Amino acid sequence: MFFFTVVLADRSSTLLVDQADRLRRIYRAVFERQPFETVAICILPDHLHAIWTLPEGDVDFSSRWNQIKGGFSRGLQAGPPSMSKLKKREKGIWQRRYWEHAIRDDTDLERHVDYIHFNPVKHRLVARVSDWSLSSFHRYVDQGILPADWGGDMRDIAEHFGE
Repeated sequence: MFFFTVVLADRSSTLLVDQADRLRRIYRAVFERQPFETVAICILPDHLHAIWTLPEGDVDFSSRWNQIKGGFSRGLQAGPPSMSKLKKREKGIWQRRYWEHAIRDDTDLERHVDYIHFNPVKHRLVARVSDWSLSSFHRYVDQGILPADWGGDMRDIAEHFGE
């Protein structure tokens, strides 16, 4: 089981939420070719976090991310590419690398799932986790794993501190 952070080259971009349906389509197509389980996910304007479980004996998350990033980028316009990007046939939409972390145990898993679900609040995109639609949080609520008010309401905290 692995935790990932995958980031756009332009950190000021909102491309991932603007093109969320495109990202979902590509993600699903890659899943159909090379199955994996998405334990948790959150799509933010300029990056996404996900936890995947791969099939037994399969650790090839790299080709899956390459297919997702390449499929998403195909047909989209990017800024002028550098010589390095031209040589590697990259458009410059995504950062070249991504962060991956092997989940060690149940505590580590819980901490990373919480991080993923709370991320839209952390980035001040919403006041409540439940207000962000591009997250597996809603599946966790539907399955009774988390309460709908999990994470609280940041408006209440701001009022308490006079912000």
